[in-house]
Amino acid sequence: MEVKVIPARKKLQTQKKDESPKTRVAAYCRVSTDMEEQESSYEAQVQHYENYIKDHPGYVSAGIFADEGISGTGTKKRDEFNRMISACMAGKVDMVITKSISRFARNTLDCLQYIRKLKEKNIPIYFEKEQINTLDAKGEVLITILASLAQQESQSISQNVRLGIQYQFQQGKVRLNHTWFYGYTKDENGKLVIVPEEAAIVKRIFYEYIEGKSARAIARDLMKEGILTAAGGTRWYESTIVSMLKNEKYMGDVILQKYYTVDFLTKKREKNTGDLPQYYVENDHEPIISKEIFLRVQGEMQRRTNTIKENGQMSHYSGKFACSGRLICSHCNAPYRRIKHRNGADWRCKTRTTGGECTGRAFKEETLNALLLNALNQLLFDTYPLKEKIDYLKNTQMPKTEAKIKRTDKEIAELQNYITLLSKKMPVLYSMEDSQLTDSLKKLDDAKKKKQDLLAELAKLDYDLLQYQQVVDLEKRTSKQQKEYNDEIMLKLLDKVIVYDDYIEVCFKAGLSFNIYE
Repeated sequence: MEVKVIPARKKLQTQKKDESPKTRVAAYCRVSTDMEEQESSYEAQVQHYENYIKDHPGYVSAGIFADEGISGTGTKKRDEFNRMISACMAGKVDMVITKSISRFARNTLDCLQYIRKLKEKNIPIYFEKEQINTLDAKGEVLITILASLAQQESQSISQNVRLGIQYQFQQGKVRLNHTWFYGYTKDENGKLVIVPEEAAIVKRIFYEYIEGKSARAIARDLMKEGILTAAGGTRWYESTIVSMLKNEKYMGDVILQKYYTVDFLTKKREKNTGDLPQYYVENDHEPIISKEIFLRVQGEMQRRTNTIKENGQMSHYSGKFACSGRLICSHCNAPYRRIKHRNGADWRCKTRTTGGECTGRAFKEETLNALLLNALNQLLFDTYPLKEKIDYLKNTQMPKTEAKIKRTDKEIAELQNYITLLSKKMPVLYSMEDSQLTDSLKKLDDAKKKKQDLLAELAKLDYDLLQYQQVVDLEKRTSKQQKEYNDEIMLKLLDKVIVYDDYIEVCFKAGLSFNIYE
């Protein structure tokens, strides 16, 4: 066997020494806050890297990537950072330079993840301040240590911010995002103020819920009428209505620290179910809904939640039938249930339907509806007493209450001005011990409580007026005698029906009740 050797041939260099490919360098800079005093720092960083790349003959710019006003604890919302990484992955960058590890990332996990990701592509990151090149042998060890320190710094800042917020909560200082808060906006001092047009819709939502409408039905009606949401959209959701009905801010109070940040790195927030203290601030701002109406809504929500189907599953309240939850047995105080069958439907005492002992009578639905129609016609037969009440409320009682509120507002403003003057004249350390200031603060507190009572009184009058007006309007629209039973009409007017052995007591929200015999 003969083996011939083929000698190696040296390739001819077609490229001159001075034409060797240049390193494509991308620079990343970040200013962690968008505060005015940091703007020059941001501009300076961009200018610095433009000059840095120009001063190195072997470098060519692959872009200056700069994020403004973005936190360093995560990379998800750093658009320029992510764009730079994409350029690296696409083979458009040979090297990345940045000021320091804390500018690149304060999250150790993110920092090392991206270092390794670029290292796989043979792309080094050079940190100027620490003078570290991630492709050096000792690079990753130093990076791990320094990134951990940066993470500790970020954690310390996060804890300080949390303590500051908690201190503000303890002082009753409210921090609210009012951007999508329906019914309110903020004034120049950061206090919540009512938006009248939206407040009218808020009142409508609360009143319609009390009247028997479901949250789903309220949302559907608002959409039909083209009423815009807080975000300016046209779609209302059932969950939005429920959230509004549960929001204590509509009665002027605020619960602070409902949610809290679990992890300063991921910014994950969870509902506070007792992990941290909460702070209840009463009378923080002017209410749209009185406490009485708000509490009535919470009671109604609880009543509907407790509606159970016979199979033990929770039912969905529809508000379709006026007697649902309002037809009460006089013997056992249990509500009646609607039992549907082939020939129609019956209403029976819940105690009897669940096997309990009760002598409460049952009704065929047609019979019950006829009795309720009888009661409604008696209500409509003579609306003169209600018209008198409407006139008295509109022309006497409500104007008096409104005048009292104005006088109380003036008293509050005068007391606040007086307290401000006293505080300026006296040393801070002793001002709270001064009898004049202490007395004034007590008077101010009493005046604010008085205003809240007057607002609650006005809201109650407003609600009563609504109930009286609904009956009068119905009588005007139709006639004094309704020929057919209508669940929708009865849903608005009916408060409750108590079933006795030989008659039912029909109680209307307008304050009138009638005993109806079969």
